[in-house]
Amino acid sequence: MPYKEPKIERLQYAISEVAEMFGEKISTIRYWSDKFEGILNPVRNNKGNRMFTPDDLDALKIIYYLVKERGMTLDGAKKRLVENRNGERMNAEIVNRLENIKLELLEIKNLI
Repeated sequence: MPYKEPKIERLQYAISEVAEMFGEKISTIRYWSDKFEGILNPVRNNKGNRMFTPDDLDALKIIYYLVKERGMTLDGAKKRLVENRNGERMNAEIVNRLENIKLELLEIKNLI
């Protein structure tokens, strides 16, 4: 069996990197981390900067989906996450996969 390079996953991401990933302002990510305390648990480095873990990124994907794509309020999104986090995670993943498929189909259409 050939050797496969392991996927290197970072343990922490700076708030500026997270904001860039989601196309949001740093202040928005900071506000969400305060508003969704308990769901998002960024650790702070020695300087006091928020550092987000991969689990925080997963939660942020769900929050982004609920707030930006579904148009929910922050309180409604928080309630939904507390009640049914796994179900919302699956919904967000399905939407993400469908969007990727759509992009691939559009690329194929442009090639034809």
